Amino acid sequence: MEKMIIYQVLPRLFGNKNHTRKPGGTIEENGCGKFKNFTPSVLKGLREAGYSHVWYTGVIRHATMTDYSAYGIPRQHPAVVKGQAGSPYAIVDYYDVDPDLAVSVEKRMEEFEKLVARTHRAGLKVIIDFVPNHVARQYKSICKPEGVRDLGEDDDPTKGFDPEKNNFYYCPGQAFTPYFDIYHGEAEPYTEFPAKATGNDHFDNAPGRNDWYETVKLNYGVDYYAGGAGHFSPTPDTWHKMLDILLFWADKGIDGFRCDMAEMVPAEFWKWATGHVREKFPHLIFIGEVYNPELYRRYLQSGFDYLYDKVGMYDAMRDVICHRRTTEAITWAWQQTDDIRRNMLYFMENHDEQRIASDFFAASAEKAVPALVVLTLMQQNPFMVYCGQEWGEPGMDQEGFSGHDGRTTIFDYWSLSPQPSALTALYSKVLNIARREKAVTEGRMFDVMYVNRQYERQYAFLRKAGKELLLVVANFDDQPVDMQLVLPDHAFSYMEIREKAYKAEELLAVGDFKSPIKNGTAKLVLMRDQAVTISLPARGAVVYKIS
Repeated sequence: MEKMIIYQVLPRLFGNKNHTRKPGGTIEENGCGKFKNFTPSVLKGLREAGYSHVWYTGVIRHATMTDYSAYGIPRQHPAVVKGQAGSPYAIVDYYDVDPDLAVSVEKRMEEFEKLVARTHRAGLKVIIDFVPNHVARQYKSICKPEGVRDLGEDDDPTKGFDPEKNNFYYCPGQAFTPYFDIYHGEAEPYTEFPAKATGNDHFDNAPGRNDWYETVKLNYGVDYYAGGAGHFSPTPDTWHKMLDILLFWADKGIDGFRCDMAEMVPAEFWKWATGHVREKFPHLIFIGEVYNPELYRRYLQSGFDYLYDKVGMYDAMRDVICHRRTTEAITWAWQQTDDIRRNMLYFMENHDEQRIASDFFAASAEKAVPALVVLTLMQQNPFMVYCGQEWGEPGMDQEGFSGHDGRTTIFDYWSLSPQPSALTALYSKVLNIARREKAVTEGRMFDVMYVNRQYERQYAFLRKAGKELLLVVANFDDQPVDMQLVLPDHAFSYMEIREKAYKAEELLAVGDFKSPIKNGTAKLVLMRDQAVTISLPARGAVVYKIS
């Protein structure tokens, strides 16, 4: 059994050697990464670094200001595109891949298929985005299979909502009148009549600056004009179209979908769609972006394997890193989802969140080392790393549409500057501990902090499988500390630990992150309700393997 560890990466940024980085620059000025940059050696390196899956973000063709009309690809009006490169979540053709990422535009799908094969040969699995809630305002598929009807092709725009036929929601008799200049430097304005509802459930004709104005909402049979009543029988046309899209990509050999804003699509659709997909592709996984904890169990019952743990664990851990909450928040967070703990995806960064090393978060990636250790080793559930996190990418550039916000742009042509360091080596060390240690992949967890509440910036737990026992202790403080860590009586009973002196190996020491114990080994005397002395470096951790 292997713990799932996901590497999220935007191919647009990865491997781009052009470091011009002109704010708002074109693809010619700033360059763009390609599928080919994921060479066999690069993929082998990711596998050796501890990853099991690669989430290639932004594969499906989306709206962009780059003109590919010479290749028969419709040009998008810049008034409804965010940034020069465009948002990967404003899809213009569900059956096509982003031409930016191909060396040969005409062979772009073939290049993606080769990437999937290379990834698999490296021992890694492939995840791509599925964006079900909304599409770009100028959606038009030129690559759909023969016999497939396009989204909106058979709609009746005189009806705001039609439960069976319409794929979009409309504002009958009203033109699209957004907050922005609908010319955006073009000779002709962007026009849309009647206006379609905007992707973030904005059901009038005038989306604002903070709306997802470049997208339109898809109709899954929910009548938002009548309080959200569901009309799911007969099966809405949109359901059939989206199932066809899922099956199309599954047939390319991918291993899973990260489903964007899954909670904005009714759970009834997911239960129906995942069931049909798994009839043919039983191995496929579905990861849902669900933010409302009250919906977690409903969406898991509807076919999702994993859900983002953002509102609980991510928010709690961010506050602990920044000393806004004590480590008791970590205990609180895992307890909220203890019954579904294997289904929660832990992370510290993704494309939506601010970089740890940004001035808006911790201003130093090293400050999150204890969080890395805790989140990766605490449970059997998946963990995700965002490309650049492992070397401390600060995300402090002002790239263009994506302003000075502590995030790495998803809207602009840009590049990263990988700077492998002791931090990078530490990430690999921790991830490989998670991959290889049976106590992590299969074992139970026991949180010992309820008898150590005097330590507000430290966190400790046990993991055990068979005769293998791990003691993990992390220090979120900016100062080193010697803990007198009490191991409660119940831990010995629950984990079946014998009271005795043990020889312990410290697994974490690597590079500049030296072990606080001599020669990487220690003698630990474990007794019920007794303290064991644990020396911790500032913003560091120890992982003792006890046999």
